[in-house]
Amino acid sequence: MSINEYIAAHRERFMDEWASLIRIPSVSCQAEHKADMLRCAEQWKKLLLEAGCQKADILPSNGNPFVYGEYTPNGSSPAETRPTVLVYAHYDVMPVEPLEQWKSDPWEPSMRDGRLYARGADDDKGQAMIQAKAFEYMARTGQLNCNVKFIFEGEEEIGSPSLEAFISDHRDLLKADIILVSDTSMIGKETPSITTGLRGLAYWQIEVDGPNRDLHSGHFGGAVKNPINALCEMIAQVVDKDGRITIPGFYDDVLPIPDEERKMIAQIPFSQDKYNAAIDVDDVFGEKGFSTLERNSCRPSFDVCGIWGGYTGEGSKTVLPSKAFAKVSCRLVANQDHEKISRAFADYMQAIAPTGVRVKVTPMHGGQGYVCPIDIPAYKAAEKGFETAFGKRPLAARRGGSIPIISAFEQILGCKTILMGFGLEQNAIHSPNESMDLEVWEKGIVAVTEFYREYASKH
Repeated sequence: MSINEYIAAHRERFMDEWASLIRIPSVSCQAEHKADMLRCAEQWKKLLLEAGCQKADILPSNGNPFVYGEYTPNGSSPAETRPTVLVYAHYDVMPVEPLEQWKSDPWEPSMRDGRLYARGADDDKGQAMIQAKAFEYMARTGQLNCNVKFIFEGEEEIGSPSLEAFISDHRDLLKADIILVSDTSMIGKETPSITTGLRGLAYWQIEVDGPNRDLHSGHFGGAVKNPINALCEMIAQVVDKDGRITIPGFYDDVLPIPDEERKMIAQIPFSQDKYNAAIDVDDVFGEKGFSTLERNSCRPSFDVCGIWGGYTGEGSKTVLPSKAFAKVSCRLVANQDHEKISRAFADYMQAIAPTGVRVKVTPMHGGQGYVCPIDIPAYKAAEKGFETAFGKRPLAARRGGSIPIISAFEQILGCKTILMGFGLEQNAIHSPNESMDLEVWEKGIVAVTEFYREYASKH
């Protein structure tokens, strides 16, 4: 039975199992759903066993539990000559608010126009089901010649605070040759792509203190340094007129974009006018010498995420505030160390702080960037999988977002990750009316099935 015949024969069951996960409101950031996290983990354990895993466990952590599954062809011990694939996914989801913007119950899957609508339809219950069903087909039909391990976590949407310690404590259990993840997106339904890079992140809060209390701006304005003015002056110095970040040493470890990759990026369908219109801006700004798609994926950036201080209520209040605050972040690229950048930024803020104020910079969180080589066997297998499913060779494309856990996997387990994501921009993850295109979902199962077949053949 071919994979397409298998999907057709089991489509109703697949949908029921997918729905059984969606109906569990596994919102990791809300304490009221603590019991739902365990319920969702238990459901995944059940589904992995039914799919073909010989072993599945719920493993405790410092936070929500992990789900671990394991499969070895013929039930034998993993052989050194047989490759091991570690499949990572997460079972937690974002909150559903604002509820009034949903067109249907976010916890009850709804089918409309070839799409399944619900929270987690894509991120990441839908994409995790792609992995589970491709594995099921290969295992049940006796075609799987890889050892397969599954590790599903319940804290990805809150930054995976327990993951690094868990990986470190379970190195031997999670040992693998390659990690497979479906939690990213494609350029488009007609333009399949494999995510080959992610940017890292450094994030800080800046506090600027001035006088010991808010002052009357008439009595003190022009004589005392205003903390908000000082903060704005400092932030304005971080990026120059050419879009270059001025933090000393910031670009020391930034690698140039290879010419081959720049050519691939140039093949991505993109209209600057449509891009501008979609976000309602008349022009864009970024580092000189790079295109928009290069700037938002392969180059670092600096942004103010929030700024506040003084009086912001109704009406007017002539006050010179005693404090000012900002939350700022840098997206980093592969080879930049987020801790090194974090220290450099804090030192820079102190160096350019004007007299009359005191500055405190508090690092909040960060993570490394990641780049996957496009010439390794696992990437070639993923490429073949996409080509088989979608009828065309996928483009290699870096993404501007950050998934710090990917670099953590590489640092701790010593292996690369293949990001076989099947999301689309219109799936609206994290937003009301999140959805998954069912045609793409089924093609995703085909692609992962072919990945296993091709990857095993290369070992």
